[in-house]
Amino acid sequence: MTHFIHRIAIVCAAILLVAAPAWGEKFVFTTIWTAQAQFAGYYVAKEKGFYKELGLDVVIQHPSLTSSASNRLKTDQCDAAMFSMMSAMDFIAQGTPLVNIFQDSMNSSNILVSRWGINPLQMKGKKVGIFNADPNYLTYIMSKREGMNYQWVRFTSDINVFLSGAVDATMVVSYNEYCLLKQAGFRMTEECIYRFSEHDYNIQENGVYVKRDYFQTHRAEVAKFAAASRRGWEWVAAHPEEALEIVMRYVNKHKSHTNRVMQKLMLEEVLRQQVDRESKRREFRVRPDMVKKASRLMFESGMLKREVTYKELMGL
Repeated sequence: MTHFIHRIAIVCAAILLVAAPAWGEKFVFTTIWTAQAQFAGYYVAKEKGFYKELGLDVVIQHPSLTSSASNRLKTDQCDAAMFSMMSAMDFIAQGTPLVNIFQDSMNSSNILVSRWGINPLQMKGKKVGIFNADPNYLTYIMSKREGMNYQWVRFTSDINVFLSGAVDATMVVSYNEYCLLKQAGFRMTEECIYRFSEHDYNIQENGVYVKRDYFQTHRAEVAKFAAASRRGWEWVAAHPEEALEIVMRYVNKHKSHTNRVMQKLMLEEVLRQQVDRESKRREFRVRPDMVKKASRLMFESGMLKREVTYKELMGL
């Protein structure tokens, strides 16, 4: 009889275990692009169990050409999504309240590269390639402020338009297309490169955002996500080779068109961009002075109907 009761107890426990929901509060996060080293800290936080330790069951999504990060957030297909600071400010000014919950960029990675070895500021009216999926706020602002009057040529995500000579210059980011140009053997001198961070356009880029109403009702969850994500990035900085192995597993799983050499270059540059130039530390915070500068530049260029404040961006 005792043996029979024991067996029944085991069966009931098994049924309860199967019926129980997944452990932890589910939190769906959409990155800004396909699987790559740019998101290493989040991959590590998930694979090393940092999210789970804090009670979060984090699902990492990647956008597609037909389902962007912004569309997924607006339609509640995810709880959080990654945007550039300027994109988030644009959404807020248009009436979509967003709150930054984690910042993984401290500097601008934008670079304008000349095809013909000429200073980009000496190419007034020339054709410039820009990303089709990116609003390219800084590029437009710089062109207007410097009186360049560039002709914009949109492309998806390749350097062939530039290498073929179809455009005179192209917009790249230091951790992606700039590395691809190097791999392709394209010679770039400092004269033909305009680094936005070296001029009056050093604006922080990607961060993780949630809708304001979600932020107000899930403060504990967003705080846990931020803490575990920071721990993930700090682990990446201390163990870059091991982190690269994790990145490549995601790359292969999602069939991203890249290679290990490229991902290593990307990871090195992403980590470099995370270091604040003034403090020389990896801070993972939104800088009030950069929010003020970005808001002013966008408003003066007619990109914002009104200026967006730091407190607004942070949900304060």
